[in-house]
Amino acid sequence: MLTKRIIPCLDVKAGRTVKGVNFESLRDAGDPVELGALYAKEGADELVFLDITATLEKRKTLVELVKNVAREINIPFTVGGGIGSIEDVYALLKAGADKVSINSAAVRNPKLIDDLAQEFGSQCIVVAIDTKLYKNSGRVHTHGGKTPTEINTIQWAKEVENRGAGEILLTSMDHDGTKAGFACEITSLISQKASIPVIASGGAGNIAHFVEVFGEGKADAALAASIFHFKEISIPELKLYLKNKNIPVRL
Repeated sequence: MLTKRIIPCLDVKAGRTVKGVNFESLRDAGDPVELGALYAKEGADELVFLDITATLEKRKTLVELVKNVAREINIPFTVGGGIGSIEDVYALLKAGADKVSINSAAVRNPKLIDDLAQEFGSQCIVVAIDTKLYKNSGRVHTHGGKTPTEINTIQWAKEVENRGAGEILLTSMDHDGTKAGFACEITSLISQKASIPVIASGGAGNIAHFVEVFGEGKADAALAASIFHFKEISIPELKLYLKNKNIPVRL
């Protein structure tokens, strides 16, 4: 069985790591370079860096900051925010990213997924899906969760896989920052329908939530932010707990 991955997430705004609840009420969580270095040292399997206001502000990702983080880590590094072209991806890979995460631009122009997968390979392309329940159905949101669409989350997940995405980063906006647990139901539905890895995001509040999302939620990886940033759980502690629960992890 493939090992389950633990992925800290750096949501970056104005050069600082921030964290909110349901994508709102952001508070400072530290320096992204220092946090990235710490998580790599602690045994994180990968690191995700999301420039959360790049799309809203109609600008590119903070390339210099990406370079600074990349210098300090030795684990796979995914970068997202404001990516809309092949040129944007080249710039981020040159800055030290291993993979890129696209969201709003993929919804606006789904063919971008095909083009990026063809140019860089599917293993390089993560499609982030921000989902929120609406009348018992997941709806895709863009622009840092600010803009709802009519797109069904499960149908969109299948489409992005068919277009060449190598992974799906699924964030439940309803669960984000609540620490009430991951959205296991929709994560499980997408994990069972997709043949590419699904990273669950939104809602991690304690160690047991990771057991749930790997078991009940059938996720391939779990992403979390505030519980790591504010030292509520350490990565070594989490991985040891998962191992003792017979969940395969890399120690």
